[in-house]
Amino acid sequence: MQSRRWTMQGRLQGRGHSTRDTKHLQYLITISLKRRIDPDKLFDKIVYAWKNERSKCKRLTIQCREKMEDYAIFLITANHEVVAQFPMPGHLLEQTAPLKRFEEAIEREKNSLMKKRNVKAVTFHKIRDLKDGMKRVSLKARVLTISRPQQALTRYSDYVLFANATLTDETGNVKLALWDKRANSLSINDIIEIENARVTAYRGETQLQIGKQGRIRVIENAYV
Repeated sequence: MQSRRWTMQGRLQGRGHSTRDTKHLQYLITISLKRRIDPDKLFDKIVYAWKNERSKCKRLTIQCREKMEDYAIFLITANHEVVAQFPMPGHLLEQTAPLKRFEEAIEREKNSLMKKRNVKAVTFHKIRDLKDGMKRVSLKARVLTISRPQQALTRYSDYVLFANATLTDETGNVKLALWDKRANSLSINDIIEIENARVTAYRGETQLQIGKQGRIRVIENAYV
């Protein structure tokens, strides 16, 4: 039987697996490639969590939430945010390196993702270059300080969590406003990457604001 390849819809097919098993393995490969983790390493950590309830894979925490007779349910989080939750058949978890059959397809997909990332390359600003009114700002910096999260009253008369973080790079410092879940998402000395932020001035002090279209990601955790 010939080895099947990535389809036009992006599906991964391979020898020796049912359609259902292939979908499960494809899902793991998708997660690993998006997180820039070796697929075999992620699978091994999932098996470890299956046997020991929990495991760590770089910045991901993998937890076996429920173990049934023929399958288990896993939860993957990063910095307390849910990355994925999915079932995995027990017979796949008992296999040794089931993703090896997909090595060529994985390599092709890696190359495809690299090309897409290069096309969408982000230009990162330095803190000293930030000016009031700038939009779509991208920045890499270290978390210098974080204030204790507090409740703040909005103009809609409801309460949300709020905290201020001070970011630093080799050119200076800047404040970052953290709202809701983000108020508890960072730790001192985390290295973070921000995209699509805007620059404002409050009481003469430059600040970064991240709206719904903005993104903040920990690329080096202080405790790893």
